[in-house]
Amino acid sequence: MRLFECGTLVPGCQWHTRAEEDAEVVRRTVEHMRTAHGEEIIRENMVENIKARIRNDDGAAAA
Repeated sequence: MRLFECGTLVPGCQWHTRAEEDAEVVRRTVEHMRTAHGEEIIRENMVENIKARIRNDDGAAAA
């Protein structure tokens, strides 16, 4: 399972998402950036910043 925590990119944001594939994590995060943070244009560097912050969610197996 892969995890992205928005607070690693937008300080103070508690939103996070988990998915099996990085592509799905990125898709969900882009949608979150549009709806919650008002980002109308998602530039390539934003996608790269999201990808760089995706990590393995080792706690998912225990949950």
